Amino acid sequence: MAPNIAPATGPVREYHSALSTILQGRDTRWYKGRLGRLNFMLFFLFLTMTNNGYDGSMMNGLQTIDTWKNYFHNPQGGTLGVFNAIQTIGGLSSLLLSPYLCDWVGRRRALVFGTIIMLIATGIQTAAQNVGMFIGCRFLIGFGLSFAGLAAPLLIGELAFPTHRGPITSLWGPAWNSGAIIAAWTTFGSFRINNTWAWRLPSLIQGVPGVITLCVIYFIPESPRWLVSKGRDEEALAVITKWHCNDDAADPLATFEYEEIMEALRVEREAKQSSSYLELFKTPGNRRRMRIIIAFGFFSQWSGTGLISYYLTLVLDGIGITSTGHQTLINGILQVWGFIISIIGATLVDKAGRRPLVLTSLAGMLVFFVCWTICSAVYTESTALKNTMGVAIHPNLNAGHAVLALIILFNASYAIGISPVQNLYSIEICPTNIRARAITMGSLSINIALIFNQYVNPLAMKALNWKYYIVYDCWLLFELVFMYMYFIETKGPNGPLPLEETVFLYDGEDSAAALEKRGQLAATGDVEFGSPAGEQEKAQIVEMVEDKAPTTQHLS
Repeated sequence: MAPNIAPATGPVREYHSALSTILQGRDTRWYKGRLGRLNFMLFFLFLTMTNNGYDGSMMNGLQTIDTWKNYFHNPQGGTLGVFNAIQTIGGLSSLLLSPYLCDWVGRRRALVFGTIIMLIATGIQTAAQNVGMFIGCRFLIGFGLSFAGLAAPLLIGELAFPTHRGPITSLWGPAWNSGAIIAAWTTFGSFRINNTWAWRLPSLIQGVPGVITLCVIYFIPESPRWLVSKGRDEEALAVITKWHCNDDAADPLATFEYEEIMEALRVEREAKQSSSYLELFKTPGNRRRMRIIIAFGFFSQWSGTGLISYYLTLVLDGIGITSTGHQTLINGILQVWGFIISIIGATLVDKAGRRPLVLTSLAGMLVFFVCWTICSAVYTESTALKNTMGVAIHPNLNAGHAVLALIILFNASYAIGISPVQNLYSIEICPTNIRARAITMGSLSINIALIFNQYVNPLAMKALNWKYYIVYDCWLLFELVFMYMYFIETKGPNGPLPLEETVFLYDGEDSAAALEKRGQLAATGDVEFGSPAGEQEKAQIVEMVEDKAPTTQHLS
């Protein structure tokens, strides 16, 4: 049954006033002062996703380079699928371990661990002498990426200033595009090299983001939410005070944020939640979270985007664009286009809202992919009659050009909503103690979908050609209906909500209201927690959290 929490109505309007009141009159521009320095440091954490995007686009580009194809004996079909899928398989092998490392040693150390593994693997990939060596190092890249790819977005979402969290965290998707752009244009230039450096050079450049990450990570603070979860309360408060409050210990925002984190973690602890993955499915709220997170993971990869990301060459071959120069040029243009649109989407998450962006994205993808299917069918039919050289006599070039235009529009539809919202939403709706494991489950669904894309897509494209697109047409329709029914808005009606409050929206808005009330009382000094009056007020808040949350169980 669809959830009936309206995106911007009801109790949210009543309780979302404390944060906006505290921030009233202060300069919170993202590029100014201490906040500007914090955001500058967070920028370097996106290099992990840049590296991921580089890898996907690089493999797309290498398939157009003759020296790479000749060196590895022109891999096709299942072999080509293994070349692409092995990185994802490597990621799966370490995926379920990554949240435990993030929660045990912290976000920063987990990021360092994963980055070092990827750097070692990149060096081996650059020096690869045979198929086995190349495949083995790509497995290691995926293995390390599971740790770094989980730790980096957690650190971004948990460190960002409350009103900056939405736009900044939404840049995680565009960061993939930035890496894809670099790889696309690197391979566009390197394919002209007449030796193995045509593909070794792109492999070598893949290590640059990791080197930069290791150079700057020790200047970036640890997550205050992780610090509180480990009993390091003073360190957590110091991080909030320094980076969110310009070192002003008397700033009510520091108390407000700290008390909300403390109360959220207290509620989580008293729920006696275990560290098992089964915990993700025990409560109605958690089941609603996982329904969206897992679905989002599959939807992000099973929407036809895998055809563009990994097998654009096959798609372009199908409409008569076979020149290596033209294919690498189109790949580069698509990556720049997707990056620009995804940046626009990231700036809209706190203005338009998460739900409108996602639904608009899916609707556009459905319309353009259906048209893409039709035009591909028309072009294929027009090439049925061939001369003695095997060349189509009367190909419908207009249909072929239309497919290319529709690919560009489809790519824009994906980039405007799915790309910026997916990672942000997963971080927003999960409590601290299950956040790493929940995001890992989302990554697991992404990796399973990727293996399908990377291994099955080339086989299906070869066997069915354009008819394979019909499968994606039907699936996109299902995605649109599913998200319309179950996707809850997390943008506050009066501005961004604190992270702890967006978390509790999936347990019921009254729970979020109670949590916000404690932060407001502590920030304004109306109640000092620890005093008899404060403890009485605290008990009332606790009762409110625990009694009201079950009232939303009918939403499941």
